[in-house]
Amino acid sequence: MTGGRRPAPVIYEVNTWVWLGELEHRNGRSIGLQDVPGKEWDALALPGVDTVWLMGVWQRSSVGRDLALTQPGLRDSFRAALPDVTDRDIAGSPYCVRDYTADPRLGGTAGLAAARDALARRGLRLMLDYVPNHVAPDHPWLSAHPEYFVRGDAADLERDPAAFLAREGVVVARGRDPFFPPWPDVAQLNAFAPGLRAATAETLTRIGEQCDGVRCDMAMLLTTEVFAKTWGERAGMPPAEEFWPFVIGRVKERHPSMLFVAEAYWDLEWALQQQGFDFCYDKRLYDRLLHESPGSVRGHLRADLAYQRGLVRFLENHDEPRAAAVFDPAKERAAAMMIATLPGATLWHEGQFEGRRVRVPVFLSRRPDETPVPELRAFHERLLAAVGASGMREGDWQPVECTGWPDNRSCEGMAAWSWYRPQGRHLVVVNLQDRAAQARLPLAWPELPDRRWVLRDLLTGTTYERDGIEMRDPGLYVALDGWAGNVFAVEPAATARPEAAPAAQP
Repeated sequence: MTGGRRPAPVIYEVNTWVWLGELEHRNGRSIGLQDVPGKEWDALALPGVDTVWLMGVWQRSSVGRDLALTQPGLRDSFRAALPDVTDRDIAGSPYCVRDYTADPRLGGTAGLAAARDALARRGLRLMLDYVPNHVAPDHPWLSAHPEYFVRGDAADLERDPAAFLAREGVVVARGRDPFFPPWPDVAQLNAFAPGLRAATAETLTRIGEQCDGVRCDMAMLLTTEVFAKTWGERAGMPPAEEFWPFVIGRVKERHPSMLFVAEAYWDLEWALQQQGFDFCYDKRLYDRLLHESPGSVRGHLRADLAYQRGLVRFLENHDEPRAAAVFDPAKERAAAMMIATLPGATLWHEGQFEGRRVRVPVFLSRRPDETPVPELRAFHERLLAAVGASGMREGDWQPVECTGWPDNRSCEGMAAWSWYRPQGRHLVVVNLQDRAAQARLPLAWPELPDRRWVLRDLLTGTTYERDGIEMRDPGLYVALDGWAGNVFAVEPAATARPEAAPAAQP
């Protein structure tokens, strides 16, 4: 990473319908985005956060809602999350978009403009959604541009009504990805249709006039390889150019600084980065933290730095279980220290800091009450504020080896990395296991041997003074309890280095 580069965004995702509904309940009146009290915008302006993702602002489809509710088990998932759910609570899917204008329920276009202005006044960028793979069955394109869709005919509809639908006098495929049954509430766009590509670029250009970035839902479905495998002859001949380079290139002619974030899976993150996305979801790190060994996590962090710089690190989002529901509390804190201090973008989800455990289906406009965990929020606020104020993510990043001893291999459960820039040095070490561990961390900063150094933990304020020669070789000695970690600022000590400093022992 080149020193001085603008750090990757720290994104805070908000379920817009749920958030506004709770504001209405607290204030006893109807509230659109233009009516949000200033103190509520202030609450989103957490120190260390620079981008707010208002998830689900576009017009939802009542037709799509009705179609989705025919899906077996969907209402059961609503009741599981919200036992007293009623039809009033079912708003429809924010990923079944009828039109890319802000929903009137949220205040429409004027309300969205007011929200962007309120965020900008607080130094925050606004990110919104785009769904490239499909639209609602009552989207205007169905009647105006049926050639934008993967088409079927009456025989297809009769043979497989779960995979096709009839709207506006045409039969089109229902949206899908290649590994699951079709989604009942959406119509499949054709990534190979030239008109659709141009229309997508035009739509995203209009969206770029209303926000600072977009999160593109299931972006990998539009790559040529995946789309051809999913739709075969129905899609027609693949164009010479990939979908995303065409679309993103057109949009950035008008909005060169617009942020493009891809929801991406199936090891296609690097391909999407090469096709123009600034950042792609790092689902691999999430899965490794949740299910795999510390060695697997360290292996992921040895990937090419250019690749890592284009990843979005997260512990939850609206598609994943709540972190508090799947991580042990101590492990969750250790994982949070990791994603807050690694290269790449960081994604936090509203409710995560309070320890919410119920993942609310995106169809719902209300969620259950849950008792917050104040100490968890305090931890996250300290972490984000400390990392943001430190400037560490503007420096050069590199992993640090954790070495041990023949009779003590607990170091294999740890991971460490450093940030370096002329204005400061930082070291992060995390114990990714439930038992104590010790290690040496050999640091390669060239000026280390010249003096003694103070290591100040940014989360606790605890300080340690160490000799630079020892920090270089055999390395800084660290001992951590299970799931513990340190985020150190490393600064020159006021005291001179003695002629010989005794080495610490494990």
